[in-house]
Amino acid sequence: MQGCRAFLSRVRRKLDVTEGEFTLLRNRFGRLIAGTAASAMLFAVAACGGDDTEAAPSGAPAASSSAPAAASAKVGLAYDIGGRGDQSFNDSAAAGLDKAKAELGVEVNELEAANGETDAQKEERLRLLATGGFNPIIAVGFAYSGAITKVAKEFPEIKFAIVDDAAEGANISNLVFAEEQGSFLVGVAAALKSTKNSVGFVGGVDVPLIHKFEAGFEAGAKAVKPDIKLQKKYLTQPPDFSGFGDPAKGKTAAEGMFDAGADVVYQAAGGSGAGVFEAAKAAGGMAIGVDSDQAKTADPTVADVIITSMLKKVDVAVFDFIKNFTANTVKPGITVYDLKAGGVDYSITGGKIDDIKAQIDEFKNKVISGEITVPTGA
Repeated sequence: MQGCRAFLSRVRRKLDVTEGEFTLLRNRFGRLIAGTAASAMLFAVAACGGDDTEAAPSGAPAASSSAPAAASAKVGLAYDIGGRGDQSFNDSAAAGLDKAKAELGVEVNELEAANGETDAQKEERLRLLATGGFNPIIAVGFAYSGAITKVAKEFPEIKFAIVDDAAEGANISNLVFAEEQGSFLVGVAAALKSTKNSVGFVGGVDVPLIHKFEAGFEAGAKAVKPDIKLQKKYLTQPPDFSGFGDPAKGKTAAEGMFDAGADVVYQAAGGSGAGVFEAAKAAGGMAIGVDSDQAKTADPTVADVIITSMLKKVDVAVFDFIKNFTANTVKPGITVYDLKAGGVDYSITGGKIDDIKAQIDEFKNKVISGEITVPTGA
């Protein structure tokens, strides 16, 4: 048994997969890799048996070729870069999953993404969940667009959802947000709080989705102060998506902005945002979080620099989708979570914008009523 454990560990490292993915591979190797170069290793893995290994993740089910009943839903979720613990986008998705597990009694399995991975790896992650009996399956982030389009066609009986993308498919639900509207409100806050008439924006990766954050932020700031200076920096260019998970890059970018006169910096950079907060702390400046209420989730040593966060309620979208699945009411196509629907907003934790809340809410009401149309950067 000791030898099997060591062997299994070596095989997992050779295949370069996470524990969760390796468990699913062991359970489903016959369908997943027959005929591939890895098949010999997986047949040897099977010979080691399962009793001597660690328990499989609680969500790993027996194989099933048909959709599970709502009462026994097994939810698979594939994270974007940074995964659970990024204190931002992925953590918001995780919160929705946790709520579904607690309130709806569903079983879950979560798989992580890695920096620099290919679309083929994303496809395989989704297939692991699909062939592992999970239904529905949620892909977190636009980077899964191509992968989910392809894999959803292979498993028409399974319901898929993707956050932040309009990938089309008869069994794909699109959970998208009006990020520009929430960003508009924190842009208003930034301009009202700035005493130097200079603010900054740090985007994780230079892609259309993040352009929405930038465009909304700039529009909000200039709605208050038309002559305000806006500095902006994207940490990486696609196909390099490490800009969503590199705090050092985020810190360097924000330091440059504070040194150049900004006193408030908004980051839409996932895990890289932690570095922006560090830079704000060192400069005696202010920062604005994103996706989650980051004054609650950031490292306590820097949380006091966060005056507000643009709330993108991925948790609500994820929970709603799972709840609809259990009620057999899931529909394919786009669901937009905008300001009117409560899908985006701004946070007030810490009381740092209490003095300007009434002014922000005036703009909020104008956006909801349609008096103000916020640009998307498209």
